[in-house]
Amino acid sequence: MNKLELIQTLRDATYLSKTQAATVVDIFFNGMADALAKGDRVEIRGLCSFFVKEYDGYTGRNPKTGELVKIKPKKLPFFKAGKELKERVDR
Repeated sequence: MNKLELIQTLRDATYLSKTQAATVVDIFFNGMADALAKGDRVEIRGLCSFFVKEYDGYTGRNPKTGELVKIKPKKLPFFKAGKELKERVDR
């Protein structure tokens, strides 16, 4: 399911117009992205959680030349499926 299909599903399940449904979906995803950007955890009980992992910088190696390369520290978002979602998918 992509974003447009999600908007269509929301529209079909409610009395919202396509524009209103798109606004709701945008607000939801923008709110999640803003929370993650601040380092907060986003948890949707029974479905999933999103959180940010921080990685320290390290010295890597360019596989083509063998040259040592300094890798900067970074933050990456992660997704963890909830117990109910795992059970639902595994039926």
